[in-house]
Amino acid sequence: MDDRLCSKVACVRDAVSTLTYVYADSMAVLGPLSSRQEPHSYDLCAEHSERLSAPRGWQVLRHVALQNEL
Repeated sequence: MDDRLCSKVACVRDAVSTLTYVYADSMAVLGPLSSRQEPHSYDLCAEHSERLSAPRGWQVLRHVALQNEL
């Protein structure tokens, strides 16, 4: 997978998550970095992922990737 940068203006950090909006449900969905870039989603760095907020009345759904410990 090619390295992708954060979608936020002037941010040069590597993206670690992907944000998608579901307008019909007033929901922002943040999950692990998608396998490819999509035109209607936004790749975010760790800092911008942590600081994400949604408009009033919207929900933020955060999907966390679980890692197995050996």
